[in-house]
Amino acid sequence: MKNQNLIPVFFSCDDNYVPFLSVALESINKNAAKDNIYHFYVLHSGTISLVNQNRIIKAHKNETTEIEFVDITEHVERISERLHTRDYYSKSTYYRLFIPNLYPEFDKVLYLDSDIVVGGDISNLYHVELGNNLVGAITDGAVSQVKPFQDYVEKRVGVAHHSKYFNAGILLMNTKRLREINFEELFFSLLKKVTFTVAQDQDYLNAICRDKVTYIDKAWNQMPIDYQDYKDGKPYLVHFNLSFKPWQIDGVPYEEMFWESAKKSPYYQDILKIKANYSPELQKKSAKETEELIKRALEESLELEKNFMID
Repeated sequence: MKNQNLIPVFFSCDDNYVPFLSVALESINKNAAKDNIYHFYVLHSGTISLVNQNRIIKAHKNETTEIEFVDITEHVERISERLHTRDYYSKSTYYRLFIPNLYPEFDKVLYLDSDIVVGGDISNLYHVELGNNLVGAITDGAVSQVKPFQDYVEKRVGVAHHSKYFNAGILLMNTKRLREINFEELFFSLLKKVTFTVAQDQDYLNAICRDKVTYIDKAWNQMPIDYQDYKDGKPYLVHFNLSFKPWQIDGVPYEEMFWESAKKSPYYQDILKIKANYSPELQKKSAKETEELIKRALEESLELEKNFMID
């Protein structure tokens, strides 16, 4: 297989999200072109059991797919002290930021969150031309729908207009350019100056990459929260972020796409159990967490201090 047909795709995951990673992989494989090799790298820090690793590989590796689980504990431990003072969430949320230096052999990679289902060939997303831009991404549907989020990204993150703020769950990374600008050190430098507590690494990515972004068609990161704004039929990729998760509640837009692939996953029964055990109390808790996130964004946006500018 020629090198130009290799599609490197990265995930960050743990045992809790392995069932949904399986659904994502099932949907990707269903739509994959047969003349490509899709190499999936699943980053973790000892948080995915060998049982789950083998189960995923057995179910989803085929003639056009390679799956590699990569334990980056050693790298995380080296930089853990630098993350610690700003680490309000799991360190795994930062893993995508380290891909350029961890994989110098790649000039471009695709990063995907695990809470997705795919309805198109992701090689089309991978082959979007980036030029000298640092990343290719899709504007954030949640920000477009929630005024406190809009104020937050403009006043705190420093994005010129909220319509330019991108979601980092689907991210085409120009890793060659990111290495050239010493992206990882820029991130740590910004981390010392400002604390983002709403979207963590996504905020840092937007702050560093602003004005150096290739904006990609919304069909590649459609979110249930703004489904009414999408009028072009079936999207290529649905991102079940925030509290809009079909394995938790009924009536989530695009849930039929999720269940179509879930039924073919070896984790289907596990997912059904997860949903059955997701009590009304947990549903309220999840909704409350989203409300708290909006509240935090509102509070942050009211602060006079603006984010530090990146040269």
